Amino acid sequence: MSTPPDSLQGAYEEAFATLRQARQAFTPSLSLRETGVVTQVGTGIAHVRGLPGAGYDELLEFPGDLFGLAFNLDEDEIGVVLLGDHATLEAGDEVRRTGRVMDVAVGDDLLGRVIDPLGRPLDGHAAVASSERLPIERPAPPIMDRAPVRVPLQSGLKVVDALIPIGRGQRELIVGDRRTGKTSIAIDTIVNQRGKNVLCIYCAIGQRAAAVARVVANLREHGAMEYTVVVVAEGNDPPGLVYITPYAATSIAEHFMEAGRDVLIVYDDLTQHARAYRELSLLLRRPPGREAFPGDIFYIHSRLLERSTHLNDARGQGSLTALPIIETEAQDISAYIPTNLISITDGQIYLSPTLFELGVLPAIDVGKSVSRVGSKAQRPAYRAVTGDLKLAYAQFEELENFARFGTRLDDETRAIIEHGERIRACLKQPELAPVGLPAQMAILLALSHRLFDPVPLAQMPEAERAVHDAATRLPTALCARFETDQQLTDADRDVIVKIARQALANFSTVDDGTAAPGPATIAADNGRRAPA
Repeated sequence: MSTPPDSLQGAYEEAFATLRQARQAFTPSLSLRETGVVTQVGTGIAHVRGLPGAGYDELLEFPGDLFGLAFNLDEDEIGVVLLGDHATLEAGDEVRRTGRVMDVAVGDDLLGRVIDPLGRPLDGHAAVASSERLPIERPAPPIMDRAPVRVPLQSGLKVVDALIPIGRGQRELIVGDRRTGKTSIAIDTIVNQRGKNVLCIYCAIGQRAAAVARVVANLREHGAMEYTVVVVAEGNDPPGLVYITPYAATSIAEHFMEAGRDVLIVYDDLTQHARAYRELSLLLRRPPGREAFPGDIFYIHSRLLERSTHLNDARGQGSLTALPIIETEAQDISAYIPTNLISITDGQIYLSPTLFELGVLPAIDVGKSVSRVGSKAQRPAYRAVTGDLKLAYAQFEELENFARFGTRLDDETRAIIEHGERIRACLKQPELAPVGLPAQMAILLALSHRLFDPVPLAQMPEAERAVHDAATRLPTALCARFETDQQLTDADRDVIVKIARQALANFSTVDDGTAAPGPATIAADNGRRAPA
């Protein structure tokens, strides 16, 4: 056998010397790690023994890259909520503590993405490259760090912005039966935030994949995905994933809020969230209460929605506005979960199946809807236009119900009903067609001056469109003042009324085919508001 060359022999010896030095310098580090054993596996839950140091809500690691949350800390075992498919898990598998709580990736890299609550991409793109993470469970900002709600969040829906205003930092509940347009209101609000420096989070909780895909397609079509994050837990996902979804979405939103930005988050919907929590609680054998929900069902939603607020100057002036959605059955808003959320939020938008069937869209029942922030969330100029609009509309609805009995009506009552019919026609709005603030001002001011009253109801959509298009001729300086705290002057009002009157000049017949009132009558009516 031939010996290797001297150069190769020297290389061998040098390599062996390096390995010998590395072996001598290596000091093994030993660390203690608690491990447990799975004793029982159920649908979405597992029971574990042997982790005496585990804490509540601690993240536990199972085989197969499966994680779970320590939910029940009993004396002999731990009840764990699984955050994935339990099909591969068996009794006897090893469980390890991670020493941390559940967290989620946050940051600007999430904008335009569709992810699950664990941060995994669902849009077919690469994994989210974000180095910053936040726990999904975080304490709500203390009272002293909050500021009053003063700045409006324009939804683009005339009936909402005029009668049920929403402010940045408010929590406004959207409640109604199935398929009455609840999600449509939320999506319209997201679409209307384009160009308004408001980031949006759409949180789909237990929704069908087809419904979520339709929402994402609408957002992409209208250019809203560039400032929106979509967090999804589908209906066939494990209940543990459905449960943590709104908390993960809120942490993503809080990251932007704490950076001084305005954020809108939509929870669609919290009915599915409550049902997922009830399922987990019953599987873990927690005592059931009313409607089989556990006793702390109120707390899981209150600690979630209390995180939505408007921060003060010292905290950066960021805001988080929440639009939670809840589904009722047979119009029963006095059920357990709806009443819980009504008591937590700052108002509710109620959608009526009756109005939906009549084609009044959005089907918002103004009488049952309320904003507890009210006109404080409206700009002074807009507040002056909406004034007594809600009162006039409520008066009209009462008289309309009374008139169905065939009672003979005097001229004043008939005028109130006709004016109310025009208000209802103007408040109708198609889906995904938000109306800007100048156009809303023109339409609502024309309503308050009764410029629409001579227009036949059949021509109201065209008349409203004419005023909407005419609003583009408003002076730029006047439109800019709409967004400030300046009052609407008489001169400003005259400019808007003049443009609206010119737009309605061609609509000059009343419903019965007779001639419209003359200029003198119209001029007299222009200065008269709806009877209070």
